[in-house]
Amino acid sequence: MKLYNKTDKRVLKEALMNEGFERTTLSFYKYYNLPNPQFFRDHLYILLNSVDVFGRIYIASEGVNGQISVPTHKMDEFQQRMDEIIFFQGMRLNIAIEDDGKSFVKLIIKLRNKIVADGLNDETFDVTKKGTHINAREFNELTQNPKAVIVDMRNHYESEVGHFEGAITPDVATFRDSLPIIEDMLEDKKDTPLIMYCTGGIRCEKASAYYKHKGFKDVYQLDGGIIEYARQVKEQGLENKFIGKNFVFDDRLGERISNDIIAKCHQCGAPCDEHTNCNNSACHILFIQCPECAKKYDQCCSQKCCDFIKLPEEERAMKRGIEEFNGSKFSKGRYKAHHQEDELDVQ
Repeated sequence: MKLYNKTDKRVLKEALMNEGFERTTLSFYKYYNLPNPQFFRDHLYILLNSVDVFGRIYIASEGVNGQISVPTHKMDEFQQRMDEIIFFQGMRLNIAIEDDGKSFVKLIIKLRNKIVADGLNDETFDVTKKGTHINAREFNELTQNPKAVIVDMRNHYESEVGHFEGAITPDVATFRDSLPIIEDMLEDKKDTPLIMYCTGGIRCEKASAYYKHKGFKDVYQLDGGIIEYARQVKEQGLENKFIGKNFVFDDRLGERISNDIIAKCHQCGAPCDEHTNCNNSACHILFIQCPECAKKYDQCCSQKCCDFIKLPEEERAMKRGIEEFNGSKFSKGRYKAHHQEDELDVQ
């Protein structure tokens, strides 16, 4: 039994476009003590591969974190396969808000030290003493409290394109970075309601327990994150307090929650919230680019990258790893055009 898919990505993309049926994109996570992550990884691969699931799943001794796409006509069969795993039974599946079914091209399941890199020593606090889970209606009600603090547990490139009204959005590149920074920011607010949210809820599961351990007395977490909030708002006709887009970690890079565009093109400054990766594979930095700049720079983040991709393959291969691009200088979303004004002729 093949437990890895090593087919060329271009071939897989072509096959995906020609499938002839719809796919449903969803995400899930489960904290659970896995005594043998490698065995479970192989078992899960066989299980999901049997129903043509694509996606990216991380497995660690603390549990599972996955973002996948499932053939829509096989959803019942997929659910049956998942229910064969006892600790998956009853687990929430967060269905994507905007979905063209093209989010993944193959199934990748990897082992990790943790299902989300948090930098915490779990032995120093009780990770099961989490914050109070709240639904969309309760979230809206709690955020009416003027003393309540709303905290976005995501990274800056995620909150840049969308966030809840009045939320604190830390300028961080990783979840690991956000935990101590938020703790310092709220040092004098340990007696006020702390309301946290993230994409699907997984980061808040650990963060809420950590902040309770640190002395925050009234801790809440949005159950199911932004994805579940948007679903409940639509189904129940609630007021939507999320403005902009929800960043997602697949080929879509975002799902629109409201029509507000709160971000700007990183190259020209025009209103835009479309993330993309630089077309120069030697750079590949994540940034925001409007259609006009995408055309002007051939979907690259700079004139340097634009010129590089036009070189003969032999010359690119020779310079790859030697030339410095934005991807080697800035972390995700840190690039802005003013870093290279002389190069881009930005006025």
